[in-house]
Amino acid sequence: MIRTAMPADLDAIVRLHTEARATYYRGHLPEEEYAGPEEAARSRAGWERAIDRDGATVLCAERDGVLAGIAAHAVRDGVMHLSQLHVAPARWREGIGTELHAACVAAWQRDGVADACLEVFIHNTRAQSFYVSHGWAPDPAHPRAGTHLVLRLAVPVAPHPPR
Repeated sequence: MIRTAMPADLDAIVRLHTEARATYYRGHLPEEEYAGPEEAARSRAGWERAIDRDGATVLCAERDGVLAGIAAHAVRDGVMHLSQLHVAPARWREGIGTELHAACVAAWQRDGVADACLEVFIHNTRAQSFYVSHGWAPDPAHPRAGTHLVLRLAVPVAPHPPR
């Protein structure tokens, strides 16, 4: 089930986010930069703002009543940004990321969004493959942002229901 996040989800969201990030940052960044107490506090504050912010959407994927994935998107500088999409590592390859991605794209279609962008850590090849398989491509104008690749998606036009 995909649903909108609520303030009561905050602790589970922060735990899942921290666990997922560790899988791709480990060995590339010092642990305190992705799992230390200061980073945990920054992450918690960011998720709390996103859940409560008008114009931002945070989605939760649940399996058997347990948080299995999260996604967040919002317009920034006039462009739709998929700022987060994480699946609990124990739930990888179950279609949860694809369901979250489809829910984001459906929302963008309803809102008339023509394209979106995201940033993915250069060493996170698993995520890069996922995004490419879902139609994302390198941004030709700005292919990198520091240690992250910038990808863009031309949001497909929503199919019209039969009359």
